[in-house]
Amino acid sequence: MNYLGIDYGEKRVGLSYGDEIGVAVPIPAAVDSTKKARMARIGEEIKRRRIGALVVGYPYNMDGSVGFKAKEVDAFIAELEEKFELPVYRTDERLTSQQVERGMAAMPGRKRLSPQAQRAARASGEVDSRAAALILQDYLDSQVVGQGDFLPEEDFPE
Repeated sequence: MNYLGIDYGEKRVGLSYGDEIGVAVPIPAAVDSTKKARMARIGEEIKRRRIGALVVGYPYNMDGSVGFKAKEVDAFIAELEEKFELPVYRTDERLTSQQVERGMAAMPGRKRLSPQAQRAARASGEVDSRAAALILQDYLDSQVVGQGDFLPEEDFPE
């Protein structure tokens, strides 16, 4: 099955793609100026990549409770379900954007990003799509482990 990972934001929607191989990769974010255009962009990716399910980052508070932002994401998920008629799975997204920013700063050959470069990466949706890839990868990893595809160590052939 093909999956579309989504990191929701009011102005930018990070996107990622994954399939039965189990690896999530970032794809260009939906950074259009209107909500309608961003939803159309999501629809294009669903059609183009033959998506069978959506995985949306769910913003739990640090204490695990559901706050205002989560209610906003619930409304977005309801729109996705109505418009695209696909299953939607929620995955904890706490701290994914911060992980991405730290990871981008630590990439070999990359100097510490200036505040201007950080803003450019944010505005382009690069950070959001990388966060969407982390979100989708977490989901894909949980599915592989949950299916029992791996043998316990004691069951390995000698």
